[in-house]
Amino acid sequence: MADRRPIESWLTDMDGVLIHEGVPIPGADAFLKKLRDSGKPFLVLTNNSIYTARDLHARLTRMGLHVPAENIWTSALATAQFLDKQHPGGTAYVIGEAGLTTALHDIGYVLTDSEPDFVILGETRTYSFEAMTRAVRLINGGARFIATNPDETGPSAEGALPATGAVAALITKATGKEPYFVGKPNPLMMRTGLNAIGAHSETSAMIGDRMDTDVLAGLEAGMETFLVLTGLTGRADIDRYPYRPTNIVDSIADLVDLV
Repeated sequence: MADRRPIESWLTDMDGVLIHEGVPIPGADAFLKKLRDSGKPFLVLTNNSIYTARDLHARLTRMGLHVPAENIWTSALATAQFLDKQHPGGTAYVIGEAGLTTALHDIGYVLTDSEPDFVILGETRTYSFEAMTRAVRLINGGARFIATNPDETGPSAEGALPATGAVAALITKATGKEPYFVGKPNPLMMRTGLNAIGAHSETSAMIGDRMDTDVLAGLEAGMETFLVLTGLTGRADIDRYPYRPTNIVDSIADLVDLV
């Protein structure tokens, strides 16, 4: 797109772009170093709500990828910021792990299973039938339904795992209530991330490996988009979608010289 302004800020997905099944993708370390050295604002985004930004910082550091905690934006943080603006000081019944519960505690939310304002569904390693049943009853009782992201499956070394979107569908089937999804592809997550680093969509780019979340979110937020082919989307998959990324590259290594 020749009429676009130069890229001054970068947002990038994590899984499938920087790492794959716990292993850094070649070129990721060089790209991140170039970003840090350039002084340009950047964020690593993830729809995964299990970990806090500090947890992810530590995990990435162990892999040799250095991303400060303040440069990590999760769907849990985006969800907490959304709730803090929409309904400050509220109460919630949460299905999720530390990344989500910590973010909610940090905005002053009280976590309870007694007449909460919201049921909030996030990622967890062990979805409990008892917890899902409780969520269904609370939503039927009037609690509003929020989910951190719509991803139906997540990756693992053994294959796909059911994720937030799949469990949300189960709860929706039982209640007739659709959740509000905060994470990608909702452009809200992108815009709150851009605001967190003082960036503007007109001069920002989004890098991702998924057409249905990363590219779509970047497109709807008005950003330039880069699809890398090291994750879930292959070149043959692109034409199945009614929209296209601005750019298609083999991997993050191809973007080092653009920073």
